[in-house]
Amino acid sequence: MIVDVHLRPEELDEKLREDARRGLTSAPKYLSPTWLYDAQGSALFEEITRLPEYYPTRTEFALLQQRAADFAEAARPEMLVELGSGSSEKTHVLLDALESHLHTYVPQDVSEPALRSAVARLSVEYPNLTVHGVVGDFTDSLARLPSGGKRAIAFLGGTIGNLVPSERAEFLAGTAGILRTGEWLLLGAGLVTDLDALLAAYDDAAGVTAEFDKNVLRVLNDRLDADFDPDRFVHRAVWDAENEWIEMRLEATEAMVVRIPGLDLDITFDEGEQIRTEISAKFRLSGLAQELEDAGFSVRHEWVDPAGRFVLLGASRR
Repeated sequence: MIVDVHLRPEELDEKLREDARRGLTSAPKYLSPTWLYDAQGSALFEEITRLPEYYPTRTEFALLQQRAADFAEAARPEMLVELGSGSSEKTHVLLDALESHLHTYVPQDVSEPALRSAVARLSVEYPNLTVHGVVGDFTDSLARLPSGGKRAIAFLGGTIGNLVPSERAEFLAGTAGILRTGEWLLLGAGLVTDLDALLAAYDDAAGVTAEFDKNVLRVLNDRLDADFDPDRFVHRAVWDAENEWIEMRLEATEAMVVRIPGLDLDITFDEGEQIRTEISAKFRLSGLAQELEDAGFSVRHEWVDPAGRFVLLGASRR
């Protein structure tokens, strides 16, 4: 069992301080979605993935079950790298399909406890596979990923949609930059689809997504000694038709001043003022394929679910 740590807790704390200071003093205010995922946030998100309204996780999983063997036959990697692996639950489908080719699996995640748990479990479940974990932010860890044999990178869960276009271009170019010609990227992305279904997926009837969204305020309270009252904010899911993305926002229900001792800041909110906590871009196949082509990939496979809501793209490095 191997775990490389490229992001220490103190570095993560400093990144939180930088992000929170920049985002909460901007107009409009925003926070990085990274901070939604502490232990409680991750548990809430796992609950979200089981909700009837939240189709992306189960749709992607069904596509993986149907197409993992096709990807294995096309890519034939000896090393699989999964960016933002989390608990690595979906990866079993890929690992099983790639078994005859693979000698190493490299899960990467920002959470060291979650990663160590996944590495320990997978090392037992796949005794013939070297499991080499990497702790770091996927946007900063590309150059530090291990190499050895033909690689494929998996970036699943629609996480590519959390990046704005300039960030996507930088990330995809960076990913292409560490791969050799003929190595592969497996990318999972949400597609533009029925607006009612999109909005329901990010604002469920049971209110779990609202609790998940508000959890970022609890993270700021816990780690920066802030005095946010989550009950004084409401969750909003808004479709931005121009950018074709969902925005999750927290809206202040009244005017208030929030003290953040960890930043030595007082943050003023007007009634109705919002904090953007996440974007989730949805794509059109032609546009996403063009972004990959621009980054240095050739799209070889587009596997789309029957409802046209999600795609797995198999792309090789030119």
